[in-house]
Amino acid sequence: MNHNYFVYIATNKTKKVLYTGMTNDLLTRMEQHRSDSQNEKRSFAGKYNCYNLVYWERFQYIQHAIDREKEIKGWKRFRKEDLIMSFNPTWKFK
Repeated sequence: MNHNYFVYIATNKTKKVLYTGMTNDLLTRMEQHRSDSQNEKRSFAGKYNCYNLVYWERFQYIQHAIDREKEIKGWKRFRKEDLIMSFNPTWKFK
């Protein structure tokens, strides 16, 4: 059976804050981040308006996605920027 799990990086409008997350529904998750930023601001992504998608990877197995999310979260910003640039050189919001 095919499953979809995504590790993603979102940023704010000025690209000063990066948020790394994992989900099984990328479109819904981005809308949740956007909604939180415009309303309660309960999460990190909502508080810092990180709802602009700049990077994602798809995984079939949840454990692979969890491991990758942890790996990326442990990186310094410059390494995350290099990853984004290799995937999305202009940082175009998706």
